[in-house]
Amino acid sequence: MTALRSSRTRRIAGAALVVVALTATAACGGGDKDDNGGKAAGYNAGTKGVANASAKKGGTLKFIGKQDFDSTDPQRQYYGMAWDFSRFYARQLVSYAPKPGAGGAELVPDLAKAKGAVSNGGKTYTYELRDGITWEDGTPITSKDIKYGIERIWATDVITGGPAYLRQVLDPKTEYKGPYKDTTPDKLGLKAIQTPNDKTIVFNLATPNGDFEQMLAMPAGSPVKKEKDTAGKYQLKPFSSGPYKFESYTPKKGAVLVRNDKWQKASDPIRPALPDKITVTINSNIEAIDQLLIKGEYDLDLNATGMSQSGRTSALKQHKDNVDNISTSFIRYVDIATKVAPFDNVECRKAVLYAADYKSMQTVRGGPDAGGDIATNMLPKSIAGSDDYDPYGILARGGKPDVAKAKAALAKCGKPAGFSTVISARSNNPGEVQVAEALQQSLQAVGIKAEVEPIDGAESSSITGSPAVVKKRGLGLIMTGWGPDFPTGQGFSQPLIDGRFIVPNGNYNGSETNDPKINKFFDDALKETDPAKAAEIYKQMNHAVADLAVQMPFIYEKNFTWRGSNLTNAYSTAAYNGRYDYVSLGVVK
Repeated sequence: MTALRSSRTRRIAGAALVVVALTATAACGGGDKDDNGGKAAGYNAGTKGVANASAKKGGTLKFIGKQDFDSTDPQRQYYGMAWDFSRFYARQLVSYAPKPGAGGAELVPDLAKAKGAVSNGGKTYTYELRDGITWEDGTPITSKDIKYGIERIWATDVITGGPAYLRQVLDPKTEYKGPYKDTTPDKLGLKAIQTPNDKTIVFNLATPNGDFEQMLAMPAGSPVKKEKDTAGKYQLKPFSSGPYKFESYTPKKGAVLVRNDKWQKASDPIRPALPDKITVTINSNIEAIDQLLIKGEYDLDLNATGMSQSGRTSALKQHKDNVDNISTSFIRYVDIATKVAPFDNVECRKAVLYAADYKSMQTVRGGPDAGGDIATNMLPKSIAGSDDYDPYGILARGGKPDVAKAKAALAKCGKPAGFSTVISARSNNPGEVQVAEALQQSLQAVGIKAEVEPIDGAESSSITGSPAVVKKRGLGLIMTGWGPDFPTGQGFSQPLIDGRFIVPNGNYNGSETNDPKINKFFDDALKETDPAKAAEIYKQMNHAVADLAVQMPFIYEKNFTWRGSNLTNAYSTAAYNGRYDYVSLGVVK
């Protein structure tokens, strides 16, 4: 879900003040009018500042997307767009500042009055809650609600798919079994979180972790009212702690959010709550989505993974002032499943890396301008510790296959004539199936016969996220992408490569790598208080991962994003990997 941040201590500005400041610096060109009659702000206006800055309230904000949320349950979300969207109805103790660019990654108080008071050698964080924070039924949000919401992520048999960071730092031995198996009268038995009164919450970490507040800022840190918790069905109608509440949600079809009249603006420094209504429409036809956006029937793409080739061509030719070319913190890559034969042999894995035509895959994604630069390793450039490590000589060969080395690797792994495998690719992720087909073609040249198996991205947590299903289906190569949860080696790499993060469902370590040396790199980095020294450890970790050939990164992603002329306050934010900050958006009409 999504990509990168580090600990920050900066002063918060109220959302109204932010809007006023942004109005003064908004990048508002004199662009064309698109088919909805609004005025386009100019090419790349949303990457340079705030496009069409406005404090106007009212109207309906219309999202359309090819792929549904992985969940609307905050504790089960891991898609970046779901995290971004959840700010409409879910709050946390701390969240991200409503600012464009790098400023958007600033952590600021949300439900809490201030950022955490840290004590006990960095192991204890204490928060006092704001006045006036309420649920959609008008009852106060308490410290116990926050604790209960966080406790739900321990119920891994029911609450699947979300990040595991909080479990790791608060209960590394996994002694707690979650609220549904909790035998305490109030179902609040997690000892690492204390609630001495309704306004105070205290977290006691097993060991210090400088990224802890970044973890609390994820939707997994959202409160849940115990009386409204419907466990696995909670995603059908989450109970709102934010300015909007669900009027309806139908999985794979769409959602309607309306104003939560119990929300008090005075209690929320982040959310301007401009639209009266927010709608989401799911449409699996990627090309049709682009045309509907261009016609002005919708305001923006929910998924924000870039326009299709035909949509991009049409938009740049006729409505360039509505387009932003956004550099993201995402890497598009292939997980190589080490538990699926013959990829339990490192030389068979290396054969894939040598045989792959990276240049072809880049071209399918739109080339260097539209798609991004060819990737050589698994740390984005925005992460401290990233470098140009390229053990397979990808850039030296211009991204083209090295057939000789691929065949040599096949001989070393005992498969000189090649072998058969399956590539999974999400059918509703733009270009992913086509990239898989490009990989399929280059592998075939060395005797590796790969069948492409399209899957619904909304179901990936139960398919590619299930080690048992991966093995049963023989999914040796898994097309995917990842952006950092916050901008450190921990925030990007740990869910993908630390063996202690492997889970039966909602698993993101698709290669199922569980190497003690790599796991220890994370432990050592997290103990390091000097960011530069931690970055050096993450660099060594990344090199070790590349040498194991368990992942095949192929592009550092860019994409072209449509910005409707009806949209106000559209800006790319580092907090959500370059995506627009959804909670700040408004509409002209």
